[in-house]
Amino acid sequence: MASVNLREEAALMLTRSSIVAELDIHDARIIVDAMRPMAVKAGTVIMTEGQTDDVDYMALVLEGQVRAEGSGVGDGDEVVISVIDAGQLFGEMGLIDGSPRSATCTALTDLKLAVLTRRALRGLVEVQPAVAARLMLSISRALAERLRESNRRLRTLSQISRAMQAELGAVHAVNKRLLAAQARKGG
Repeated sequence: MASVNLREEAALMLTRSSIVAELDIHDARIIVDAMRPMAVKAGTVIMTEGQTDDVDYMALVLEGQVRAEGSGVGDGDEVVISVIDAGQLFGEMGLIDGSPRSATCTALTDLKLAVLTRRALRGLVEVQPAVAARLMLSISRALAERLRESNRRLRTLSQISRAMQAELGAVHAVNKRLLAAQARKGG
């Protein structure tokens, strides 16, 4: 990272990030030193859902906002997953597993980012293994929380689906009786 003030600001943001809030300022400074700065213009697509190349990094938003969206149910429908503000991370799943991106992230405003690549993380593992372990534990904990929340949402959607199926079944039964009665009268 370039300037001392920006480094310190990024380190403070990292300690406040909901994903890695358990890091102390010393750990955060070490991690920020392993990151590289990146400027992105508003409207730029930073990563695309399903993207398989250039997936092994995460970014800390230093300034600006990013919209994360995923494919919806219908053709071409996009669902906004979240708006990522300054001080928040995105792309951490790619940092961990290098799998295709799970969302499309677009710069809503001009951005200043601090990017941590898997290669830089490996360097941290070699030079600062305890810091790297705390970072990975924090990221893993955040991903586990997201998975639990997704499971809760899935259970709720399943309950709603069952209730709707029951309603449709009841409506179908009523319609069958009405049609049968109409056929007896008219036929």
